[in-house]
Amino acid sequence: MSSLRTEDDTWDIATSVGSTAVMVAAARAAETARDDALIHDPFAEVLVAKAGGGVWDIVLDPEVGAKVAETDPEVGAIFEHMGNYQAVRTHFFDEYFTDAAAAGIRQVVILASGLDSRAYRLQWPAGTVVYEIDQPKVLAYKAARLAEHGALPTAQRVTVAVDLRHDWPKALQEAGFDPDSPTAWLAEGLLMYLPADAQDRLFEQITALSAPGSRVSVETVGVQAEERREQMRERFERIRAQFGMQDSVDVAELMYNDPDRADVAEWLDAHGWRSNAVTSQQEMRRLGRWALPAELSDDDGFSEFVIATKG
Repeated sequence: MSSLRTEDDTWDIATSVGSTAVMVAAARAAETARDDALIHDPFAEVLVAKAGGGVWDIVLDPEVGAKVAETDPEVGAIFEHMGNYQAVRTHFFDEYFTDAAAAGIRQVVILASGLDSRAYRLQWPAGTVVYEIDQPKVLAYKAARLAEHGALPTAQRVTVAVDLRHDWPKALQEAGFDPDSPTAWLAEGLLMYLPADAQDRLFEQITALSAPGSRVSVETVGVQAEERREQMRERFERIRAQFGMQDSVDVAELMYNDPDRADVAEWLDAHGWRSNAVTSQQEMRRLGRWALPAELSDDDGFSEFVIATKG
């Protein structure tokens, strides 16, 4: 379970769960700078620039992998792998939205959108509405940064400032969402911050709001043995000390390692959806981005990427 979370906790862009959005944006910026980039996000670096100092500064350093490897080669490989994972994950969900749009879906909902810039960087068909749901302070920060940069969305973008633990379906519909129109939903980088019962409730709410032909794509939560989690925590503590990051948030402590969590694909199949899943390991290998040595390649420890269609 999570030791840093409470039922009524909140955050801005530089604290708690909000800080993870900056880390992810930094990973997108680092990937965009690569010659062999899988994704292109011209807004990622802009979104990180005024978030204050943090671990994301390390993520943006192109030499960080080599520096970390000098202290611990295994953790160096993990750092490289983490960046690759973010790139592959972003690439997968970008393609999901491209395919949904090609199928005629013009209503999109990004849950816990954080610093997601897809409403600005993807080429949406005319008439597409992208709803972004997140904490008010997170949405306000993103809006201010993109406005300063003169960025304009490529779809009609509607922000819904509400905590997903509150009545977000009501807030979404009040913002103009049409439950009778097919929707493309995204839950990326979200489920690990929810306990098992909240995950079930989220998908019940999505199902109730989804017209036939709707799609949902999800990043699931990998299950890692507690012993392995503790080993990784000790290694990262040494790295945090080396780079002066002792005051940074321990992301693992923000997550719920809940043994009762439902298998997402199975849950969706049992509630009126038809799902397909690919493991992140399979997708990373397919795209040539697997960086972990064999001894760290535990299948159960990695997420799945699920796409489901409602009948």
